[in-house]
Amino acid sequence: MCFVCRAKGCLSAGPAALNSLTWLLWHKGCETDLHKAPQGHFQLRRWLWAGREGPCVMPAPLFPFLATTAQLSQHSPVLQECVTGTKPKMSTTRKILLILGFLSTLAAIALITVAVTQNQPLPKNIKYGIVLDAGSSHTNLYVYEWPAEKENDTGVVQQVEVCKVEGPGISGYSQTTEKAGPSLVQCLRQAEGVIPLKQHQETPVYLGATAGMRLLRLENKDAAEKVLSSVEKTLRSAPFNFQGARIISGQEEGAYGWITINYLLGNFKQSGWKKFLHSLKSVSETSGALDLGGASTQITFVPDEISSESPQNLLYFRLYGKDYRVYTHSFLCYGKDQALQQKLARDLQSTENSSLFDPCFHQGYQRTISVSNFFKNPCTSVEKKQFPFSQLHIEGEGNYEKCRRNIQNLFNKTDCPYSSCSFNGIYLPPLQGDFGAFSAFYFVMNFLNLTSDDPFTLDEVASAIKKFCARPWHEVKLQYHQIKEKYLSEYCFSGAYILSLLENGYEFTTENWKRIHFLGKIGSSDAGWTLGYMLNLTNMIPAEEPPAPPLSYGSYVGLMVLCSLVLVSVILLAWLLFHKPKCLQKGVV
Repeated sequence: MCFVCRAKGCLSAGPAALNSLTWLLWHKGCETDLHKAPQGHFQLRRWLWAGREGPCVMPAPLFPFLATTAQLSQHSPVLQECVTGTKPKMSTTRKILLILGFLSTLAAIALITVAVTQNQPLPKNIKYGIVLDAGSSHTNLYVYEWPAEKENDTGVVQQVEVCKVEGPGISGYSQTTEKAGPSLVQCLRQAEGVIPLKQHQETPVYLGATAGMRLLRLENKDAAEKVLSSVEKTLRSAPFNFQGARIISGQEEGAYGWITINYLLGNFKQSGWKKFLHSLKSVSETSGALDLGGASTQITFVPDEISSESPQNLLYFRLYGKDYRVYTHSFLCYGKDQALQQKLARDLQSTENSSLFDPCFHQGYQRTISVSNFFKNPCTSVEKKQFPFSQLHIEGEGNYEKCRRNIQNLFNKTDCPYSSCSFNGIYLPPLQGDFGAFSAFYFVMNFLNLTSDDPFTLDEVASAIKKFCARPWHEVKLQYHQIKEKYLSEYCFSGAYILSLLENGYEFTTENWKRIHFLGKIGSSDAGWTLGYMLNLTNMIPAEEPPAPPLSYGSYVGLMVLCSLVLVSVILLAWLLFHKPKCLQKGVV
């Protein structure tokens, strides 16, 4: 039957399918949506509206286009919904696109998750070590840390804590040896607070005694052993891993000092530590080391040519994959404290009464010392003789030139069995490169304001020391009232002695004086032998394998490439589906 004809009062001989379609379109009000259909649907719309007022005659061009309801629904999902009352089924292409979109979203989430995990900081694997520097005048405790993984078989070590032990050096306990060990307890407790509790038992602790104990061993071997025994007992009772307490040689002290400053100045191969380097740069590959303590002084450097004249002064090192031949010598009794004792012992020989006028002390300064204790020291025992007085009264004169002349008598420059010597017949090759001067070299020159980044000339240094020595004692004491009187009173002598040692002893001249750089700290670490000692000892500590990232580098790169390809494929497919060429949009079957 023709439902359209009944509704509109006219007859039509069109196919039943077409009649049903037109009736459905008319009564569902779908003609308002026909503008969304292909071109053939616009013809249908014009025909339907024309049929309301005229005969219901279907134009011939619509027959092939609207042969069946299935053909219409195939070309227009919108019209299919109007005709059947149901939404069209999702096409296979759209299903694939939806699945790919879902997978690409998962891939993006996975990529971000892996990237965050891959690039997050790895947990630190830090090791610690403790070195005690048992010097002649005091003891310092140093705490060092380094990563468990090592570069070229040498640990990357830096100082994180220093503690000065109260009281004298351990050699000062020769009469009460049982007190030497307990004097270290306070600083050991401070170290416990710095190092994580879980790492106490694995942290090695070493004690190295220097010239003060070397002298005590010469003077009283039994007392020296008892002092070391007391120290060892205390260190073993600490929660750390005790590795030894011993007296190191002068050569070791000089060599480890050389390692320290070159390590900190970046003269050895180090990757990733440039920010800790000091501005000092050596003309040669390495810098020389000048160390001054209370009882000894050391000079160490790499000479241009290796001579066979004095093989006992040569040491060989392999550091960061390189071999070094180093000259070093330690002068026992030529630290600043023992040098003063030597000078006073010599001056005492020409004294006829108990008064001594000393040009190396400020005018107005006075000091009284016991003659009986004066010559117990091995450095002064050769000058021992009987005196008609038991106390020596010293008065200062403040005469720099006379002080320098007295000091120069300490250096024997007459006998030299080699091609060149420093003093006392000790071989010294020609000086080479820059030198870092530390310990008492730095402390004294820093007090005298002679340690600026722009080095002073030799004449400027001499003039500054002369001016300081000429000041009366009461004026100096008033200005520097916070400094202990013993130390303050000896700065004039110490300044003059340093100048004499460097100029007359080691033969630095006006030309190469500016190659001496006075160093206190380099980065966060003190300049001294202890860091070099720690660097050497870390070779005996195995390096654990560091924590690995979640993926290897190759796997991470591969995953990045795969996820990128998936994302690009999805974007390209979406563009092709939603931007069809015009030939695909005509809708002609």
